[in-house]
Amino acid sequence: MKILLVYPQIPLTYWSFQYALKFISKKAGSPPLGLLSVAAMLPEHYDKRLVDMNVTKLKDRDILWADYVWISAMVVQKESVREVINRCHALGVKTTAGGPLFTSEPEEYDDVDYLVLNEGENTVPAFVRDLENGSAAHIYTTEEWADIRNTPVPLWDLIDMKHYATMNIQYSRGCPFHCDFCNITSLYGHEPRTKTSPQLLSELDSLYRAGWRGGIFLVDDNFIGNKKKLKDDILPALISWMKQRNYPFTFITEASINLADDDSLMNLMVKAGFMTVFIGIETMDEDSLVECNKIQNKNRDLIACVKKIQKFGLQVQGGFIVGFDNDNASIFDKLVTFIQESGIVTAMVGLLNAPKGTKLYQRLAAEGRLLKSISGDNTDFSMNFIPKMESRLLIKGYQRIVDTIYSPRKYYERVLTFLEQYEPAGFTAQRIDRCQVLAFIRSVFRLGIIGQERRYYWKLIIWSLRKRRNVFPLAVTLSIYGFHFRKVFRRTEEILK
Repeated sequence: MKILLVYPQIPLTYWSFQYALKFISKKAGSPPLGLLSVAAMLPEHYDKRLVDMNVTKLKDRDILWADYVWISAMVVQKESVREVINRCHALGVKTTAGGPLFTSEPEEYDDVDYLVLNEGENTVPAFVRDLENGSAAHIYTTEEWADIRNTPVPLWDLIDMKHYATMNIQYSRGCPFHCDFCNITSLYGHEPRTKTSPQLLSELDSLYRAGWRGGIFLVDDNFIGNKKKLKDDILPALISWMKQRNYPFTFITEASINLADDDSLMNLMVKAGFMTVFIGIETMDEDSLVECNKIQNKNRDLIACVKKIQKFGLQVQGGFIVGFDNDNASIFDKLVTFIQESGIVTAMVGLLNAPKGTKLYQRLAAEGRLLKSISGDNTDFSMNFIPKMESRLLIKGYQRIVDTIYSPRKYYERVLTFLEQYEPAGFTAQRIDRCQVLAFIRSVFRLGIIGQERRYYWKLIIWSLRKRRNVFPLAVTLSIYGFHFRKVFRRTEEILK
């Protein structure tokens, strides 16, 4: 049986990094981990190919080669998903679909031949069995959580790694918290499920043997959901593995703000090669934190927490939201002040949206305030419900935030604030690879010669070379990120005019 796995195109968004990727001649941030894992669940005798539409075009001959086209996607990819489905139908090739988009909105894709929903470890084997017996049903779903200790190593040989900026793996699923705007617990559960340390190291071995050297994104929605297991087992094993191989990787992941409460955990993460954590800050307004059930963020000096994490050697990327019912017109200036003082360079500020399956969605539906389904991109100036604040005021305030924090002056001020207090782990500073050299050369031309930010760019470059050479590569990277963020928001604003 011939299976074509297709990953639809991701539109230009805050996290797509399309503009930044050009500086290092990469086509996509990371490969489609879900499809690579599903491919490993399929029988070995199946003939499998993968087309990542963010890397290469999907051609009609690719579709016609296959007996079945398997599609996985996130909500933000829905436009490309529809095009792929329509093309398959037009060419007479049957489709199979799964992943977050289809699991969240199966009713929107009734024209897909087979919907294999929820976690693939539970539903893919049943579907394959029925398909081979000629008795496949239209929908496969389950309410049981998968035992991810049985999840196979992704089939990395289906991709060309040279096209990607980072690789990605998964250690855990689920989150112990239950923020009412987040659909993670509805998709993956409230109690974190984890892989074993030998299993995690086996996945790293597979990447190492494949020749990968560089960044790896652990895509867990809350990597520190089970702190005890991390400290007693996973991180010590990872530290030993990394040291034996002279630190071939660096890691980025997502965590909750209570990471700042655990000095030993932060120390272990840095020793293991972690450099960056994305943390959902959302808001500094206590009433809004209560409203969205962000209990882990309540009653804290959030700026002090961020600075503490950064001083341990972990760059904090932050998520922020405006549009809570408790927000008033003062929230916009408060958020700008917080972001600047905290030194969170990569600050994703979005408008509140309500995904299906969340408590927020249920509440807004009961109040008659829902308008449409979400776009999957909360930085595109869209909302799928009627906010309490007057919509025009909210949109203007949000626009003022992003115009301010990503203006060259404010952005580079924030980079300096961060780098002055950040001390990277020693093993991350000694290697300068080809991509970093290429990025610097291109940044000199694009940012230092013709860019509107050239004055601030050169101030940062000269400062880092004179005073903090160990952060020079990161200074270049963050300069390029700023260029990407400005381009994304300006393009969005132009579309909305």
